[in-house]
Amino acid sequence: QVQLVESGGGLVQAGGSLRLSCAASGSIFSINRMGWYRQAPKKQRELVATITSGGSPNYADSVKGRFTISRDNAKNTVYLQMNSLKPEDTAVYYCNAGGVRVVGGWTQRDYWGQGTQVTVSS
Repeated sequence: QVQLVESGGGLVQAGGSLRLSCAASGSIFSINRMGWYRQAPKKQRELVATITSGGSPNYADSVKGRFTISRDNAKNTVYLQMNSLKPEDTAVYYCNAGGVRVVGGWTQRDYWGQGTQVTVSS
C-alpha cells in the first residue's frame, strides 16, 4: 500500500522558519493533489495548503504570504516552507495525498501521514 512519511517538525521561536517534507512511497502511478492540514488543541483539522500535480497552489488565508507549498512529482514528495512563524501556527501538521492511483488500479483514494508536531514559542 501507500505510505506517507513526514519530517521537519519541531520547536521554533516566533518569527523563525521550518520546512516540512512528506514523501509518498509504494506502487504509485500518480498523485493528483498533495497538501498539508493542521490540528491545534481544541480545534478542528483545517487546510493549510494544497498543490496540484501541475503545480497550482492553494493557501488558507491565515498563512498566505508566509508559507510556500511545493512538490517534486518525480519523488512523490511535497514540501511546506513555513516562514515568519507565529504561536498560532502551533499544531500537529498532517500530510495528505489526494486522488492517488496505484499501479494496476483504476480507482483513486486519499492517504494521510501520521502527523508531525510544530510548536512555535512566543
